[in-house]
Amino acid sequence: MADFIARQNSERLRQRLSAGFTIREPPAFSRLARSIVEMALVTGVVVRLYRAVVLTHASASGLYLGTMFLIASAFVLLMATVHVSRFPLRQWTWRAPAFAALESAFESIVSLGLIFANREPLGTGAATLGDWPGIAGTIFLRHVIVISAFAGLLALTVKLVRYQLLKREHVAWSSGTVRAGIPGEAILDRRRSSGAQDRFVTSPKERRRHL
Repeated sequence: MADFIARQNSERLRQRLSAGFTIREPPAFSRLARSIVEMALVTGVVVRLYRAVVLTHASASGLYLGTMFLIASAFVLLMATVHVSRFPLRQWTWRAPAFAALESAFESIVSLGLIFANREPLGTGAATLGDWPGIAGTIFLRHVIVISAFAGLLALTVKLVRYQLLKREHVAWSSGTVRAGIPGEAILDRRRSSGAQDRFVTSPKERRRHL
């Protein structure tokens, strides 16, 4: 009985956690966040244009460039998190790499457009059409590795947090709080214990019969 109640309580805990972390969002944003293609498109376009603007107007300070690229990386990981968080953990194994691949493809397309417009920075000059395959390959490889690794660490963290919360909940219910709240369970326990005792107690007639 206690194990059954503990399982029921674990399910209620999952529901409370889901309700507690639910944020009311505009329907349009919710639909955008669930669409892997649209999220990857927005991310790829924004990040590549942001990079072009930063490198075009960048100063010689390495700290400035490092900060700007850190912001861009955080934006990519945030968009990936916003998308995968809409789905169960078992889908993250393919959604994170798929998001990275699509984002890399859209970012490479934007880079190609910037090359034709002579606005794609590369080193101290502008990138040419011959540089584009190397740029696209670098984007794809780096983003697939980073986003997949980040999603794996995030999924592991979520699993550990859920496990600890469910473990604490199970211990709390198993220690007696559940049993105290079940009407009639104490009576059933007394009947079980008295029935066990009756099996080992013989009547006076039975004792005289054995004599």
